[in-house]
Amino acid sequence: MPIRRLAPLVVNQIAAGEVVARPASVVKELIENAIDAEAMQIAVEIENGGRDLIRVADDGVGIRFDELSLAVATHSTSKISDAEDLAAIASLGFRGEALASIAAVSRLSLVSRPRVAEGAGRIDVEGDRTSEPRPAPGPPGTTVTVRNLFFNTPARRKFLRSDQTEATRVSETVQHLALGHPQTGFTLTSGARRTIDLPPRQERRLRVLAVLGGELDDELLELDDTQRGIGIWGMVGKPAIARGTAKHQRVFLNGRFISDRSITHAIKEAYRGLIDPGRHPTIVLFIQIDPSQVDVNVHPTKAEVRFRHQAAMHGAILSAVRDCLRRADLTPALDLTSVGSRSEPPFAIPGPPRAFGSGLAGAPPSASYDSARQFVEYFRRLDPKQKGFVYSEVKEALAEQAPELLIDDDAKLPIESGRDAQAAQDVEVLPVIRPVTEVLQIHSSFIVTQDEEGLLIIDQHALHERVLFEQLADAIGKGNLESQRLLMPETVDVDATQIELLADLGPLFVRIGIEAQQIGPASIGINAFSSFLFERGVEPGPFIRDLLDRAAREGVNDDPEAALHEVLDMMACKAAIKSGDKLTAEEIAELLQQREKVERSSNCPHGRPTTLHLSIQELEKQFGRR
Repeated sequence: MPIRRLAPLVVNQIAAGEVVARPASVVKELIENAIDAEAMQIAVEIENGGRDLIRVADDGVGIRFDELSLAVATHSTSKISDAEDLAAIASLGFRGEALASIAAVSRLSLVSRPRVAEGAGRIDVEGDRTSEPRPAPGPPGTTVTVRNLFFNTPARRKFLRSDQTEATRVSETVQHLALGHPQTGFTLTSGARRTIDLPPRQERRLRVLAVLGGELDDELLELDDTQRGIGIWGMVGKPAIARGTAKHQRVFLNGRFISDRSITHAIKEAYRGLIDPGRHPTIVLFIQIDPSQVDVNVHPTKAEVRFRHQAAMHGAILSAVRDCLRRADLTPALDLTSVGSRSEPPFAIPGPPRAFGSGLAGAPPSASYDSARQFVEYFRRLDPKQKGFVYSEVKEALAEQAPELLIDDDAKLPIESGRDAQAAQDVEVLPVIRPVTEVLQIHSSFIVTQDEEGLLIIDQHALHERVLFEQLADAIGKGNLESQRLLMPETVDVDATQIELLADLGPLFVRIGIEAQQIGPASIGINAFSSFLFERGVEPGPFIRDLLDRAAREGVNDDPEAALHEVLDMMACKAAIKSGDKLTAEEIAELLQQREKVERSSNCPHGRPTTLHLSIQELEKQFGRR
């Protein structure tokens, strides 16, 4: 086949294939032009998902009448003038063929009026036919109307999704651009319905909440940081609002919505151990950087970028987001509004007994004792000021009717003696590091205590797992973990896949204090094991077998540090106290003290919460006091 020059229309249609994939692509290009034209208000209108009509109107600087023909010509732009400008692009767009490419696959009309002009001009393009500019009525600014998208490329048109799907894509595009430019007002009308209405000059926090949802206000942390010449502002979601998709993870660079693997990785690392690995944080980041330090022209739609100093950007994002999360109290609040009914609280706390001392005199010993214990429980919950008024009467009644129960001088804790020593162990009470007065272990799985704002419910396994993980991470940061040699190698039967994985895991084993090698066609010998695991009763054989099973099932992470963290997580899980383990008062006290010392104690390494918080206000609401 002979070589020949393609017709201009075919060239434009090929170019359209790079930047015009669907109606949302058209909307993006037209809005970016409007923002570059200093528009303060942009109105978007679509019909049938944008396949039949897309109209974008702005109040920007407008286009001069004598430049209308150039505006729809290929490779024409006012945003760059020479190759040097490509090294520091400050505008959202500059590809002069954008309007020409859109016009090549639609029926396009452009009406524009400069702010200082008395009238507007209009030009129409359909395929390879362009009209002469002519005067037309119109307000200051530019209105671009695109009809019958892909009418002359039916193969492209049939690949469009349903009207609803395309309309959703358009809405997401408008949201992205609106987030990046809160100084500009946006409206989106789909058919007869207004779906987006955002005012101009909106404070950026309010713009984020308007797009993501105002109900997230209390769940978003504000980040404002500058690192290594990189300005970072954003709204960082608490782990509790992580989502199953990355839909609410949005990053903007100099106002441009981007997708960058390095930044995504930095965000993921910042949340490591706070959310389940399969979930995605809710986060909106706005990054400001010198345009000369980034190349935005590596992708036709400029969705992907290339940084001159990728590692510096990754480090800045990781540090900023991690510090923001570290400073916050990430303990999730317990919401009881959907549990049970208002007339039937989900759980009950014993109320006050009858009048002080009543029901004790003359009662049989067992009744006297049970009532006394009930009162002690009530008394311990009183405000200190209330205790002062009733202390002497309580002590007198107990001394007379239940001498086996005494109250210490501070009137805080019961001192048990005699016949109910075993019962006293069922409800263990001890001071902890916060200003709390009692601690309760429930079903040998959960620890219930209080702080100055309400009730804390702690998962003992999850909290201990976080504590051990942080201890391991701190220890391995100083060198390889200590190892203990076995008197006799322990043999583990494995399959061929696991034998192959042994070589990949070798460097990791060295770091965690394990020495293992193949000793047969289907067996591994363990010669040394982690001292940390040994001290906590973890058996070498089952641990290595589980580790190899997991590696065979999920693969070995290509990132050595990520792989190490996954194994440390597994070690912490195996070594942590379990649900069902009865803890002594001293063990509970030590665990709660560690909770205050380690970072990210609100979540276990898997991302599940270690603690739930029930506020006094919520308790009062449940009991009808509010």
